[in-house]
Amino acid sequence: MLGQMEETSNRENISKEELDRAMDARFSPEIHRKLNRASIVIVGLGGLGSHIAIMLARSGVGHIHLIDFDKVDATNLNRQAYKIADLGKYKTIALKEHLMEINPYLDISYDTIKVTQENILSLLDGYGIVCEAMDNPEYKAMLVNTLLENKPEIKIVAGSGMAGYDSSNKIKTNRVMKNLYLCGDGENDAYDGIGLMAGRVGICAGHQANMIVRLVLGLENV
Repeated sequence: MLGQMEETSNRENISKEELDRAMDARFSPEIHRKLNRASIVIVGLGGLGSHIAIMLARSGVGHIHLIDFDKVDATNLNRQAYKIADLGKYKTIALKEHLMEINPYLDISYDTIKVTQENILSLLDGYGIVCEAMDNPEYKAMLVNTLLENKPEIKIVAGSGMAGYDSSNKIKTNRVMKNLYLCGDGENDAYDGIGLMAGRVGICAGHQANMIVRLVLGLENV
Protein backbone atom coordinates (compact mmCIF):
# COMPACT_ATOMS: atom_id res chain seq x y z
CA MET A 1 0.00 0.00 0.00
CA LEU A 2 2.84 2.38 0.86
CA GLY A 3 4.45 1.74 -2.52
CA GLN A 4 1.21 2.65 -4.29
CA MET A 5 0.90 5.86 -2.27
CA GLU A 6 4.47 6.89 -3.10
CA GLU A 7 3.93 6.18 -6.80
CA THR A 8 0.81 8.35 -6.86
CA SER A 9 2.56 11.15 -5.01
CA ASN A 10 5.54 11.13 -7.38
CA ARG A 11 3.27 11.21 -10.42
CA GLU A 12 1.28 14.16 -9.12
CA ASN A 13 4.31 16.17 -8.06
CA ILE A 14 6.57 15.83 -11.10
CA SER A 15 7.57 19.24 -12.37
CA LYS A 16 7.66 20.54 -15.93
CA GLU A 17 11.44 20.86 -15.65
CA GLU A 18 11.76 17.19 -14.69
CA LEU A 19 9.65 16.12 -17.66
CA ASP A 20 11.65 18.39 -19.96
CA ARG A 21 14.92 16.89 -18.74
CA ALA A 22 13.54 13.38 -19.35
CA MET A 23 12.55 14.31 -22.92
CA ASP A 24 15.95 15.91 -23.51
CA ALA A 25 17.62 12.71 -22.37
CA ARG A 26 15.56 10.60 -24.78
CA PHE A 27 16.06 12.85 -27.79
CA SER A 28 18.10 16.05 -27.72
CA PRO A 29 17.33 19.57 -26.50
CA GLU A 30 16.99 20.80 -30.10
CA ILE A 31 14.56 18.07 -31.18
CA HIS A 32 12.58 18.42 -27.96
CA ARG A 33 12.36 22.18 -28.49
CA LYS A 34 11.01 21.81 -32.04
CA LEU A 35 8.42 19.25 -30.97
CA ASN A 36 7.40 21.25 -27.92
CA ARG A 37 6.74 24.32 -30.06
CA ALA A 38 4.70 22.41 -32.66
CA SER A 39 0.94 22.80 -32.97
CA ILE A 40 -0.98 19.88 -34.48
CA VAL A 41 -4.72 19.54 -35.09
CA ILE A 42 -6.29 16.07 -35.18
CA VAL A 43 -9.69 15.72 -36.86
CA GLY A 44 -11.44 12.56 -35.69
CA LEU A 45 -10.70 10.89 -32.37
CA GLY A 46 -11.53 7.25 -33.05
CA GLY A 47 -9.16 4.34 -33.51
CA LEU A 48 -6.66 6.43 -35.43
CA GLY A 49 -7.00 9.86 -33.87
CA SER A 50 -7.09 8.81 -30.22
CA HIS A 51 -3.88 6.79 -30.55
CA ILE A 52 -2.18 9.42 -32.73
CA ALA A 53 -2.85 12.04 -30.06
CA ILE A 54 -1.30 9.84 -27.37
CA MET A 55 1.74 9.07 -29.54
CA LEU A 56 2.29 12.75 -30.27
CA ALA A 57 1.95 13.62 -26.59
CA ARG A 58 4.51 10.98 -25.68
CA SER A 59 6.78 12.27 -28.46
CA GLY A 60 6.83 15.73 -26.92
CA VAL A 61 4.47 17.69 -29.19
CA GLY A 62 3.49 20.62 -27.01
CA HIS A 63 0.24 21.86 -28.55
CA ILE A 64 -2.50 19.47 -29.72
CA HIS A 65 -5.97 20.51 -30.84
CA LEU A 66 -8.67 17.82 -30.85
CA ILE A 67 -11.81 17.86 -33.02
CA ASP A 68 -14.68 15.38 -32.80
CA PHE A 69 -18.41 15.52 -32.10
CA ASP A 70 -19.00 11.96 -30.87
CA LYS A 71 -19.23 10.34 -27.45
CA VAL A 72 -17.38 7.22 -26.31
CA ASP A 73 -19.45 4.10 -26.94
CA ALA A 74 -18.91 0.47 -25.94
CA THR A 75 -18.29 -0.43 -29.59
CA ASN A 76 -15.22 1.85 -29.53
CA LEU A 77 -13.37 -0.11 -26.86
CA ASN A 78 -11.97 -2.78 -29.18
CA ARG A 79 -9.59 -0.39 -30.95
CA GLN A 80 -9.74 3.12 -29.51
CA ALA A 81 -7.73 4.57 -26.62
CA TYR A 82 -10.67 4.85 -24.25
CA LYS A 83 -11.71 2.91 -21.17
CA ILE A 84 -14.99 1.81 -19.67
CA ALA A 85 -14.82 4.80 -17.34
CA ASP A 86 -14.99 7.04 -20.43
CA LEU A 87 -18.32 5.65 -21.70
CA GLY A 88 -20.78 8.45 -22.39
CA LYS A 89 -18.14 11.20 -22.34
CA TYR A 90 -17.41 13.30 -25.36
CA LYS A 91 -14.26 11.96 -26.98
CA THR A 92 -12.67 15.41 -26.92
CA ILE A 93 -13.02 15.62 -23.15
CA ALA A 94 -12.08 11.99 -22.42
CA LEU A 95 -8.99 12.15 -24.62
CA LYS A 96 -7.85 15.45 -23.13
CA GLU A 97 -8.03 13.82 -19.70
CA HIS A 98 -5.85 10.92 -20.89
CA LEU A 99 -3.31 13.27 -22.45
CA MET A 100 -3.06 15.38 -19.31
CA GLU A 101 -2.35 12.23 -17.32
CA ILE A 102 0.62 11.60 -19.61
CA ASN A 103 1.87 15.19 -19.35
CA PRO A 104 -0.07 17.75 -17.29
CA TYR A 105 1.91 20.58 -18.89
CA LEU A 106 0.69 19.99 -22.44
CA ASP A 107 -1.39 22.64 -24.17
CA ILE A 108 -4.52 20.69 -25.17
CA SER A 109 -7.50 22.43 -26.73
CA TYR A 110 -10.56 21.02 -28.45
CA ASP A 111 -13.71 21.65 -30.44
CA THR A 112 -16.61 19.30 -29.79
CA ILE A 113 -18.20 19.81 -33.17
CA LYS A 114 -18.91 18.02 -36.43
CA VAL A 115 -16.66 19.15 -39.25
CA THR A 116 -18.65 20.35 -42.26
CA GLN A 117 -17.98 22.07 -45.57
CA GLU A 118 -19.10 25.31 -43.94
CA ASN A 119 -16.85 25.31 -40.86
CA ILE A 120 -13.79 23.34 -41.92
CA LEU A 121 -11.61 26.25 -42.98
CA SER A 122 -12.29 28.28 -39.85
CA LEU A 123 -11.71 25.26 -37.59
CA LEU A 124 -8.35 24.48 -39.18
CA ASP A 125 -7.17 28.05 -39.65
CA GLY A 126 -3.67 28.68 -38.33
CA TYR A 127 -2.38 25.09 -38.40
CA GLY A 128 0.47 24.07 -40.68
CA ILE A 129 -0.06 20.32 -40.20
CA VAL A 130 -3.49 18.68 -40.16
CA CYS A 131 -4.00 15.06 -39.16
CA GLU A 132 -7.06 13.53 -40.83
CA ALA A 133 -8.39 10.59 -38.81
CA MET A 134 -12.11 10.46 -39.57
CA ASP A 135 -14.14 7.28 -40.01
CA ASN A 136 -16.44 8.39 -42.82
CA PRO A 137 -14.87 8.21 -46.33
CA GLU A 138 -17.03 11.08 -47.58
CA TYR A 139 -15.88 13.38 -44.79
CA LYS A 140 -12.27 12.29 -45.30
CA ALA A 141 -12.51 13.29 -48.96
CA MET A 142 -14.25 16.55 -48.08
CA LEU A 143 -11.49 17.56 -45.65
CA VAL A 144 -8.63 16.65 -47.97
CA ASN A 145 -10.16 18.22 -51.09
CA THR A 146 -11.19 21.42 -49.30
CA LEU A 147 -7.71 21.96 -47.90
CA LEU A 148 -5.97 21.13 -51.17
CA GLU A 149 -8.16 23.65 -53.00
CA ASN A 150 -8.15 26.44 -50.42
CA LYS A 151 -5.05 25.91 -48.27
CA PRO A 152 -2.51 24.09 -50.49
CA GLU A 153 0.35 25.12 -48.17
CA ILE A 154 -1.03 22.99 -45.32
CA LYS A 155 0.52 19.55 -44.88
CA ILE A 156 -2.10 16.80 -44.53
CA VAL A 157 -1.42 13.39 -43.01
CA ALA A 158 -4.40 11.12 -43.67
CA GLY A 159 -5.30 7.46 -43.16
CA SER A 160 -6.94 5.01 -45.54
CA GLY A 161 -7.13 1.21 -45.42
CA MET A 162 -6.38 -0.45 -42.10
CA ALA A 163 -9.35 -2.76 -41.49
CA GLY A 164 -9.22 -6.45 -40.64
CA TYR A 165 -6.17 -8.55 -39.90
CA ASP A 166 -4.33 -8.63 -43.23
CA SER A 167 -0.53 -8.41 -43.25
CA SER A 168 0.92 -5.60 -41.17
CA ASN A 169 3.54 -5.04 -43.85
CA LYS A 170 0.95 -3.78 -46.32
CA ILE A 171 0.44 -0.63 -44.27
CA LYS A 172 2.75 2.09 -45.55
CA THR A 173 3.17 5.85 -45.71
CA ASN A 174 2.95 7.31 -49.20
CA ARG A 175 3.50 10.87 -50.33
CA VAL A 176 0.76 11.12 -52.92
CA MET A 177 1.11 14.88 -53.49
CA LYS A 178 3.53 17.60 -52.39
CA ASN A 179 1.68 18.23 -49.11
CA LEU A 180 -0.52 15.12 -48.85
CA TYR A 181 0.64 11.98 -47.07
CA LEU A 182 -1.54 8.86 -46.98
CA CYS A 183 -1.00 6.08 -44.44
CA GLY A 184 -2.56 2.62 -44.72
CA ASP A 185 -2.82 -0.05 -47.38
CA GLY A 186 -5.37 1.86 -49.45
CA GLU A 187 -7.46 -1.28 -49.85
CA ASN A 188 -8.92 -2.75 -46.67
CA ASP A 189 -11.86 -0.63 -45.57
CA ALA A 190 -14.34 -1.85 -42.97
CA TYR A 191 -17.47 -3.66 -44.17
CA ASP A 192 -19.79 -6.35 -42.82
CA GLY A 193 -17.69 -9.22 -41.52
CA ILE A 194 -14.40 -7.31 -41.72
CA GLY A 195 -14.23 -4.69 -39.02
CA LEU A 196 -11.56 -2.54 -37.52
CA MET A 197 -9.17 -4.33 -35.17
CA ALA A 198 -6.70 -2.86 -32.72
CA GLY A 199 -3.53 -4.21 -34.32
CA ARG A 200 -3.79 -2.80 -37.83
CA VAL A 201 -5.48 0.41 -36.69
CA GLY A 202 -2.65 0.96 -34.22
CA ILE A 203 -0.01 0.34 -36.89
CA CYS A 204 -1.63 2.90 -39.18
CA ALA A 205 -1.89 5.38 -36.31
CA GLY A 206 1.82 4.89 -35.69
CA HIS A 207 2.58 5.67 -39.33
CA GLN A 208 0.58 8.88 -39.13
CA ALA A 209 2.11 9.96 -35.83
CA ASN A 210 5.65 9.28 -37.07
CA MET A 211 5.06 11.19 -40.30
CA ILE A 212 3.79 14.16 -38.32
CA VAL A 213 6.91 14.09 -36.14
CA ARG A 214 9.07 13.98 -39.26
CA LEU A 215 7.27 16.98 -40.73
CA VAL A 216 7.69 18.93 -37.48
CA LEU A 217 11.41 18.22 -37.65
CA GLY A 218 11.58 19.36 -41.29
CA LEU A 219 11.78 15.91 -42.89
CA GLU A 220 9.30 15.79 -45.76
CA ASN A 221 10.28 12.50 -47.40
CA VAL A 222 8.52 9.34 -46.22
